[in-house]
Amino acid sequence: MTPDPVPAVPTRVPVALEGRAYDILVGRGLLAGAGERLAALKARAAAVVSDDNVAPLHGDALLASLRGAGLRADLVTVPPGEGSKSWASLARVCDAILGHRIERGDLVVALGGGVVGDLAGFAAAIVRRGVRFVQIPTSLLAQVDSSVGGKTGINSAHGKNLVGAFHQPSLVLADTALLDTLPLREARAGYAEVVKYGLIDDEAFFGWCEAHWERVLGGGPERDQAVAQSCRAKAAVVVRDEREDGDRALLNLGHTFAHALERVTAYDSRRLVHGEAVAIGLALAFRFSTRLGLCPGQDARRVAAHLARAGLPTRLAEVPGGAGTPEALLDAMAQDKKVKDGQLTFILARGIGRSFIAPGIAAADVRAFLAEAFAETGDAGS
Repeated sequence: MTPDPVPAVPTRVPVALEGRAYDILVGRGLLAGAGERLAALKARAAAVVSDDNVAPLHGDALLASLRGAGLRADLVTVPPGEGSKSWASLARVCDAILGHRIERGDLVVALGGGVVGDLAGFAAAIVRRGVRFVQIPTSLLAQVDSSVGGKTGINSAHGKNLVGAFHQPSLVLADTALLDTLPLREARAGYAEVVKYGLIDDEAFFGWCEAHWERVLGGGPERDQAVAQSCRAKAAVVVRDEREDGDRALLNLGHTFAHALERVTAYDSRRLVHGEAVAIGLALAFRFSTRLGLCPGQDARRVAAHLARAGLPTRLAEVPGGAGTPEALLDAMAQDKKVKDGQLTFILARGIGRSFIAPGIAAADVRAFLAEAFAETGDAGS
């Protein structure tokens, strides 16, 4: 669907989970009023988890807002990047939360991008067997995807997000003004997740993205519209399938390829950030669907052309330092969370807005497709 115009007041997107319902608020300037909104949750204290890039920009403002509303508030920081989604960082964050005397009725607040949200949320899920949790995402990717739905976790040597828990937030504050300081590379990476929602089941929204992507990346009111519409789309899926037993797997369109690419590049954000991997993964998922005779070739080309126009990579050759080999990527896919009974599950497409869950994909078909993808792009490996 086409996003609604941005209202003067924050847009409220309800996530109507029975017993765990919460709101996503989308709009500019929400950080300043965070203290009042969190105080309404009846907490006495908050441990704010952020990273060394975001904390200097927004940490003081959030702490001032919380303390001004009568909450005892302390800050915990971690280094930026996927390397912080580790056992060592998790232990340090958990100890810091306990050291700040956070009780089960208090709050852990994630102020940052997807890494901070995943890490802080997992810590909140396990400290005292569950502390309430608030997301204040500061990247486009986190606002439209990772802050919503309750997936938390860290990475393992075996793959991405393989250790974690479902722990729903009590509130999500998507302050779109915080995106004004976002580097263009990170904005583009987040935009890949926006496009994903159109590709899953909303061709009209994909068409809207084709028409308005420059304004979304440029910070116009279209950015707020894109965030709100993405949150609505994800919330609808999460309510239908909270724990990814069915339809929620559709949200992983492009991610089987993406997570494999992140693993073979050792989660090195200098080479590849998550949204860039997702962009390549989306293009590959549509190309693979075409190879299997499922999707018209013009749709796959349309997807790749739009992502490239927005400044995102779409080919394996665009991974700095190389994308490994077909066998390395296939090995990484074998650890994907959607693997069942040893069989690969992909999210494929019959066209734009017509994605579906495809279990039992033969490894030989994936290997042959990857060999073509490497050969066509000039990558080494076969």
